[in-house]
Amino acid sequence: MENIRLNEKDKFSTKEMMKFIIPSIIGLLLFVIPLPWGGSEWTIGVGYFATMFRASFGEILPAFMAYVVMLSAALTVLATFLKPKFVMDQPFINDLFVVKMSMVAIRVLSGIFAFVVLNGITGPGFSMISDPYTGGVVLNDLFPVLATWFFFSGFFLPLLMEFGSMDYLGTLIRKFMRPLFKVPGRSAIDAVASWIGSGPVGVVITDKQYREGYYTEKESSIIAVCFSLVSLPFAVFIADFLDLTVSFLAFYGAISIASFVAAFILPRIYPLNKKKETYKEGVEVRINEVVPEGNTVHSWAVSNGVNKARTAPGPAGLALSGLRTVADVYFSLMPIVMLLGTVSLVIAEYTSFFSVVSTPLIPVYTLLNVPDATLAASATLVGFADMFLPAIFVKGSEFEITRFIIGALSFTQLIYLTETGAVILRSKIPVNFKDLLIIFVERTLITLPIIVLIAHLVF
Repeated sequence: MENIRLNEKDKFSTKEMMKFIIPSIIGLLLFVIPLPWGGSEWTIGVGYFATMFRASFGEILPAFMAYVVMLSAALTVLATFLKPKFVMDQPFINDLFVVKMSMVAIRVLSGIFAFVVLNGITGPGFSMISDPYTGGVVLNDLFPVLATWFFFSGFFLPLLMEFGSMDYLGTLIRKFMRPLFKVPGRSAIDAVASWIGSGPVGVVITDKQYREGYYTEKESSIIAVCFSLVSLPFAVFIADFLDLTVSFLAFYGAISIASFVAAFILPRIYPLNKKKETYKEGVEVRINEVVPEGNTVHSWAVSNGVNKARTAPGPAGLALSGLRTVADVYFSLMPIVMLLGTVSLVIAEYTSFFSVVSTPLIPVYTLLNVPDATLAASATLVGFADMFLPAIFVKGSEFEITRFIIGALSFTQLIYLTETGAVILRSKIPVNFKDLLIIFVERTLITLPIIVLIAHLVF
């Protein structure tokens, strides 16, 4: 094979270059670069596959995922208490099902919730769980989306992460990402995968990078709560739901500008500024974005990318890695989403909790000259439970500016216990529930004035 000279130290064959270039391009097309797949609206490949799968099997997905959650509960109880030899001899299965008592309780409760919702069981206590607007939302609306996104992401993520694209692009743009957001350049791919694709998938990417030694505790925390935004396709859906299609460019522009400002400020204040600048204990540090003397930025970026691709696993290894990722998400994450999502929605639907705690916001919205201040205040904090709830709250408002503000704010708040929040809590990223609550409030305080200002300029 012809040798390609990159710098004085590295020479790569055409075969090695192709191993870096081809899978990386496919990975970027699947996760980062939107195209009109199938002649439909512009989206990324993983999103298109997920949508097509739901279109074909959407009717059976809720029941399938309910059985997955119930099976997770049963296997966890058996493995944790009986500890059969087969389980103990398989590290992956052992880590998946032999868990702490708190996790056993979560999975058992989630299994019960899934059974109640699936069978529409009513009666004292059960009606709140099986309500179409609580457990029904999680099982019938949220689970099919998460299940399909994570299924295809789990199997295709290695194309983005194992063949050098993150190493290559990260080296190129490090000088911008580090001073602005205090994170490595490769984190830009996490951000784009979230914005164009799915916020929870962005967290999964970040978690894997942290566990493999590419991000420090502080960097992984910043990326998870600053970059894992709700996707562009969902923004289109929310804009249509709130009758904001005509002003969509301003709507998404407000989301982008406010999110950029939040991503700049949050790493510099508590709790993110107190996170440790250390890598996960026991993990080899793998990141190297510093350009050595005698190299150009591009030649070093190519060198990092090709060297990463050299160590990429073969087809069997990639398939096994994907299977493990999907199994981990289905059996570990979905029960948490079932429990947290249902409980959060029950609180929102059956109590006045969010209305009461949002009362201090009414004078704030009044001061900002936002119509329907009481409604806007109630919709503001309910976003902590689920991203879609604020839009439901203000759907009936006659004021377009109020629908615009709350719709955009619901995106910039980012922490939703039914989705991104649950994924973060399940991950190894060192962000706990208290951190999520504080960051949710901070994101609200930072982004609300920006969105209101833009809204007043538009309307």
